[in-house]
Amino acid sequence: MEIRRGLPWDPRDTQSRYLEAAIHGVVVACLYLPNGNPQPGPKFDYKLAWFERLIRHAKTLVDLPHPVALIGDFNVVPTDADIYDPKGWRKDALLQPESREAYQTLLAQGWTDSLLAIHGHTPIYTFWDYFRQHFARDRGLRIDHLLLNRRLAPGLQDAGVDKWVRALEKASDHAPTWISVRGPDAPAEAAADATPAAKVRKPGVAKKAAMPKAAAKKTPSVIAKKGAKKIAAKRATPASARPHKSAKRTAD
Repeated sequence: MEIRRGLPWDPRDTQSRYLEAAIHGVVVACLYLPNGNPQPGPKFDYKLAWFERLIRHAKTLVDLPHPVALIGDFNVVPTDADIYDPKGWRKDALLQPESREAYQTLLAQGWTDSLLAIHGHTPIYTFWDYFRQHFARDRGLRIDHLLLNRRLAPGLQDAGVDKWVRALEKASDHAPTWISVRGPDAPAEAAADATPAAKVRKPGVAKKAAMPKAAAKKTPSVIAKKGAKKIAAKRATPASARPHKSAKRTAD
């Protein structure tokens, strides 16, 4: 059930970049953060302003008693370990200090970066552009992130990227990024009171593409006492009660 569409605090912003819904007791917020190129300029200013609104809204979600996942294309490379050639991309909006600082501010609220928690700083990419055989040469970036709030993070079991999908004909330049979680009310076979610790940085290249994993493994085993309708009723704004058309992704 849809909770909200678009971030608050700027009625002039009509770009379809944020959609929040309650699904089987989990609040899922899907976003497409502005690219920001070229920078400096109005597009980069818009990126930072949008990021500030996201940070402000995310603060209302991180401590909810419900599981919340904040996921999507953040258009931010968090560290130099998350890109094949940081020096060559140094002037890109995705690597600017302001962009990285905003992302770290978001994490500091209490969000868990799933890929980082599972894989540490071992190179793992989610995006390979179509220039100069970057995918074939494994020249990628990690810009798609799956963040979990304090309620959901302890149930994180696994996270990964289906790199093999990027090799398909006419595939997106982004590969599917996934997580497997156990809901906070599901029976736990092992202690799950702490977020998985990040692994030690390992030298070397990103992991090779793996064969598709069973769908059952990637399906979050989320069981929550409160249904989607109850969550939506508590958090929905009056505007969210009206029917909407599907959100469309913008060009930048």
